Amino acid sequence: MVKEQRFSLAKNAEILIANKQLGKTVLHDPVIISRLFKRITNKTLKKIRPNQRLVITRPFRPASKNHSLSIVNRILTLPEPSVKALLKQILKDFAHRHKDIRSILMRNYEKIAEYIKEPASLSEERQLLLGSCFTMEYSIESAALFNPSIVIYPKQNQMKKGQTRVILSFRATGEGHISSIVFRSAIIHKDNSIFLESVSPFLGTPEIVLNSTYDRELFKAKLEEMGQLSEAAKAIYQHLSANFTLEEMRQAISAVRASNSFIPADLEDTVVHVKWLAESNYEVFFPHGQLISERVIFPVSQNESNGVEDARFVRFVNDDQSVTYYATYTAYNGREILPQLIETKDFHHFKISTLNGPMARNKGMALFPRKINDQYAMIARSDGENLYLSYSNNTHFWYEGIKIEAPANPWELVQIGNCGSPLETKKGWLLLTHGVGPMRKYCIGVSLLDLNDPSKVIGRLTEPLLAPREEERAGYVPNVVYSCGSIILNGELIIPYAISDSESYVASIPVEELLEKLLKNN
Repeated sequence: MVKEQRFSLAKNAEILIANKQLGKTVLHDPVIISRLFKRITNKTLKKIRPNQRLVITRPFRPASKNHSLSIVNRILTLPEPSVKALLKQILKDFAHRHKDIRSILMRNYEKIAEYIKEPASLSEERQLLLGSCFTMEYSIESAALFNPSIVIYPKQNQMKKGQTRVILSFRATGEGHISSIVFRSAIIHKDNSIFLESVSPFLGTPEIVLNSTYDRELFKAKLEEMGQLSEAAKAIYQHLSANFTLEEMRQAISAVRASNSFIPADLEDTVVHVKWLAESNYEVFFPHGQLISERVIFPVSQNESNGVEDARFVRFVNDDQSVTYYATYTAYNGREILPQLIETKDFHHFKISTLNGPMARNKGMALFPRKINDQYAMIARSDGENLYLSYSNNTHFWYEGIKIEAPANPWELVQIGNCGSPLETKKGWLLLTHGVGPMRKYCIGVSLLDLNDPSKVIGRLTEPLLAPREEERAGYVPNVVYSCGSIILNGELIIPYAISDSESYVASIPVEELLEKLLKNN
């Protein structure tokens, strides 16, 4: 019955999400995502929507030091009974929203303890109250939850026969259009029905570690690539050794400042970019007891202060058959972008670093899931308009590329890009693309690349695979369907996708049906 109602390539997909219990197969009271492509009027429909109740804590800083000092002084003059009463109410209001609110408040107190002449004389309650006045909550999904990708979960513990656990990543956007990466887990059954597992009411804060050392020449080359290798930057590098630390860079900056050799404004502009680049290479650690839905990769460096955008996760199989998960994403500071790479084995420890080279100058890079001809391969859009294939011996450096696709169809007259990493089939690499057409309407298309030479396009749909329906056109950014990564499972292509940068759905289609259409069109 389901097969008869499946998606026709000539029509847009409609994904219905129904509240439905499936007996023993249900885990943690999930939501079943139906794959039916015909409207069922007697079902309660749901969508993968942003959850405004999910909040993280962030340090709060007033605009001036004087304002901070005034806050501190007001709290220092409060009588101890008032301090205890205020703290009791704060803990009552916020303890249930965070796993360890007292530790959070104490960490933020320690960041402003320098404003206090005799910090040792303060009671723990007063310290916590001070910390609370320099703490704020931030709702990471208050505006949108969109642009998903999907990969097989690193571990398949406790899965029944025919079940596969997957990780969905999303771009979450909150106040001020700041984007972060969040995760959900789901279980897919052999008929490809999908069950979202429960989402924790808490979000965790990872440990963040900046790189211990930097390679001077590579650092310099990246700065030059960014167009920021000024005379002031060259002067800073004269004070650095071949491998330098962040503290040594700070000392080099101080030495150049003391020389008075540059116009202060020009020097400070260089310092900003040097620090941005250094802070863009770091690691985050989430405790192993933390659920996948509690982990959020929130902007760390100044260069991603306005967001970490559109992570394209891929399960990469190394030469020794071990697995590494990579994701490309875009760091954005409100004015400039910086392509970045995430690397993880277990989704607890993430290493973040910059992508380098002429092919890594724009948004939307996507790594192939294995090496091709003993080299890493990447789909890129280095000119912001066309798709390129790039090879490299190192995942961090991409220097040359071959243009493989240009806008050709009416729905992609403005530009094209990828919708995640290519997927391997016996007949070629399936590459989902997004096309931008008139009125900046986004649609999802599909191409088929040669298995041994992906620079050869051997099939390409002349019409969209997915396009925004009339009821899907309204949202944070209207007229958009978009995905950051799909998988092939149980003979079907499973596509998580977002509508109008607001909320997400899941679509699926038999791979053989899609391949037949692609090869027929060629």
